[in-house]
Amino acid sequence: MVHRKVKKKFRCIVLVCLLFATICVWKDMKKGDEYDSLQLRRKEFQASKSLQKKIVDSNFRSVSSNSIQDTLRGKQDLRRLRGPSKTKLENSHLVWNRDSSSKNINPKLKNVWKYYLKLNKYNVSYKGPGPGVKFSAESLSCHLRDRVNVSMVDASDFPFNTSEWKGFLPKENIRTMTRLWGQCAVVSSAGSLKSSQLGPEIDDHDAILRFNAAPTDNFQLDVGTKTTIRLMNSQLVKGQRFLKDSLYNEGILVVWDPSVYHSDIPKWYKNPEYGFFENYKSYRKLHPNQPFYILKPQMPWELWDILQEMAPEEIQPNPPSSGMLGIILMMTLCDQVDIYEFLPSMRKTDLCHYYGKFFDTACTMGSYHPLLYEKNLVKFLNQGTDADIYILGKATLLGFQNICC
Repeated sequence: MVHRKVKKKFRCIVLVCLLFATICVWKDMKKGDEYDSLQLRRKEFQASKSLQKKIVDSNFRSVSSNSIQDTLRGKQDLRRLRGPSKTKLENSHLVWNRDSSSKNINPKLKNVWKYYLKLNKYNVSYKGPGPGVKFSAESLSCHLRDRVNVSMVDASDFPFNTSEWKGFLPKENIRTMTRLWGQCAVVSSAGSLKSSQLGPEIDDHDAILRFNAAPTDNFQLDVGTKTTIRLMNSQLVKGQRFLKDSLYNEGILVVWDPSVYHSDIPKWYKNPEYGFFENYKSYRKLHPNQPFYILKPQMPWELWDILQEMAPEEIQPNPPSSGMLGIILMMTLCDQVDIYEFLPSMRKTDLCHYYGKFFDTACTMGSYHPLLYEKNLVKFLNQGTDADIYILGKATLLGFQNICC
């Protein structure tokens, strides 16, 4: 009897051991499958990155028809590599959505957006149509051309016509000086320009606009070397570094300063956001032959009105960004405007500036400026392809002279 009990226990132990061994073998096989799958995904990712680099290289090395065909073939190869299940993702999620709204921002940014709505620092009292007015791309372009007066302060505007300002403002109108360029580039300061290798393509334009303190030295391969116009905010011009830094000695300078909503020049002059006027005069004394213009304070709010009119909701009652102002300025001065990394590309990052080390989602999505709605406008007017946005970060807009209204 005892012998039988021992045999039963032994059999149970053997069965438990066999079961345990079977489970271990199964787990090892599963791990092997997962490892093989991971290795395959890594290989696919590396191959896709290699193809993306080839596509970018082909775009900025040549604009010939052969290069364009090579780029298209490269994109098709990339789609085949990713498989049919990934094609929809590439086409629908990797390019800016022109219908973006506060629903697309994180809770932190949404709270900031609500804060500025309540603050209304500039006493905005919008009485126009909207929000949510529907335009065609053509009618919106005409609306911008007819409603936004891109002009500079001149010597006939009070108090700039007084003896205190005699000889400081440029004598020649900016439109007369530029004589309407052909193909122009607006180069944002976005961190996603870093490692873009877009410099040769950017330098191939007739005129190039840059912003604030954005440098070209040490970043030529990514952002190019030429600067034709530099648009700056008044806070930068007020600072002492502005008078000493040789960065600002190239090209045409334009400064803008926020005013109370739709203030005229005399009212704004009495209460500028940043008192930059003395530094402006000092710079003009140091560089009398360099054109240096002051943007009229009404222009940003004329643009803001249109942003609010077409937006799906109330927008921040703060002036548009320097980026959006620069785009409209170049649409006034050029036949065609290529805008780099205003709409984020496949290199999208929270790095605010390609020359800095500060990270913040607000630099892309907006907090103080109504940046999200500005990007909606640019995407709506884009004449290029989604592939240009995704690969190059480039949107293309027609100059106002080429718009038929």
